[in-house]
Amino acid sequence: MQLPSVFLSLFINLISLSHAFCLCNITTIHTYNLHTYTSSTRLKLHSMGFSRSLNRTVGVFVFFILDIVDFLLCFTYKTLDFFFESEWKPCYCCPPPEAKPISAGGNRGGKMIVSERSGDYSKVVSLTRTKIYLDEISDTLYSRPSLLTKLTKLVKCFKKDVVKCCDESKKRSPSTKKTLLTVNSTVVEKLQRTPRWSDCHCTFCTSWLSSSNQSLFVNVQQPTDNKAQENVVFIHGFLSSSTFWTETLFPNFSDSAKSNYRFLAVDLLGYGKSPKPNDSLYTLKEHLEMIERSVISQFRLKTFHLVAHSLGCILALALAVKHPGAIKSLTLLAPPYYSVPKGVQGTQYVMRRLAPKEVWPPMAFGASVASWYEHISRTVSLVLCKNHHLLEFLTRLLTRNRMRTYLIEGFLCHTHNASWHTLHNIIFGSGSKVEAYLDHVRDNVDCEVAVFHGGRDELIPVECSYGVKRKVPRARIHVVPDKDHITIVVGRQKEFARELELIWRRSTTPQLHSIN
Repeated sequence: MQLPSVFLSLFINLISLSHAFCLCNITTIHTYNLHTYTSSTRLKLHSMGFSRSLNRTVGVFVFFILDIVDFLLCFTYKTLDFFFESEWKPCYCCPPPEAKPISAGGNRGGKMIVSERSGDYSKVVSLTRTKIYLDEISDTLYSRPSLLTKLTKLVKCFKKDVVKCCDESKKRSPSTKKTLLTVNSTVVEKLQRTPRWSDCHCTFCTSWLSSSNQSLFVNVQQPTDNKAQENVVFIHGFLSSSTFWTETLFPNFSDSAKSNYRFLAVDLLGYGKSPKPNDSLYTLKEHLEMIERSVISQFRLKTFHLVAHSLGCILALALAVKHPGAIKSLTLLAPPYYSVPKGVQGTQYVMRRLAPKEVWPPMAFGASVASWYEHISRTVSLVLCKNHHLLEFLTRLLTRNRMRTYLIEGFLCHTHNASWHTLHNIIFGSGSKVEAYLDHVRDNVDCEVAVFHGGRDELIPVECSYGVKRKVPRARIHVVPDKDHITIVVGRQKEFARELELIWRRSTTPQLHSIN
């Protein structure tokens, strides 16, 4: 019964083959080349698709293992913290049902208690020096979904049902129900100035403890006669310091620039020689207030140019919004701007773009580990940051002093508390804010906007800079081929110094656009 259909199919195939044979006989060389090109393109697309699938498949396995490791490290660090400091330290492993700030008042000097509430009980999770608002704390600190957390939720639901059944079997009088606020030793460390046992205790990292002036460290280079005509403020990126600028650009500015400009490179809160308080949540508000107090107010800046890299771009845009009339030019290097789709939570979207949980390229893998795993990242900080002097010595020894170690200093001289909160509360937490900042700069800040990006930046894609261009049409985009997130400056410092001087010369005194 199936023979007619088989013959019909064979007949159609023969016609198709003969038709293809005729077409091949009349095909020109150009068509042949196009066919070859199309085949190679398809092969590349297939290989790229296979590589992407392999990357994701391996990533699922690798990050599931890391989920387990981080879970085990949570208990390990609680034990070690209790052993070294006689306190159980709080962490962000368990998401709170509700969080709200409560004024501590009294002898705590107006510190704020950030507590989580579940049913009839409240638990303090942190105390901070300054008044904060919950929208300044990124939800990515608590909400980092994984296979392990989903399993944990199932166990918790089962446990909750069992407890509920037990409670219903007991006769509890209404008078026994109490609302408790448990303030215990687990949060005392948030009020301490001394570094944690897992942080570096060297004189460089703790130099801020000996100073009564709790201001940021600012590296200043100015004319010998102290009569600078203009000011330039440099803001470094994540896991960096002011040496990113002072060791690269400062020596390469022209004599004319050195005699006319005052250069101010700041170490952000928690980095370099600046204070690294344990009672800070390193929110955007705290970073801005410290920059305003330590740079703008301290040096009485009326107007200034801004140069910022990576994370610093977010702070630079926020400063431009707060001081629109003071900005003479705005230079952004690799700005982490992601246009968040409508209906999508900005914080989670930015975290998944910057830390996609992939094992390749290495930069993406490192960003994913630093973003998703609180205790693994603390372990990395314990091994590297606590021993940064040893790493610097080994680097000098292996390179025979041919390599300068300022990048190591900037990369490792911070605390885990600072890097963890800065990453989540600023880079991820600003997901829905940067777009509004760019709109404000476009409409209310009358200054030149220049954007530089490395063509091979694997951490922050070039599309981020093109997104800035779409939001601020007057922005000038400079994509530097064959340069990445760091070599956009390092290795081309002389050229970049000349480009900055040209931008500053072109800039004029800003005048605000009229607002209709």
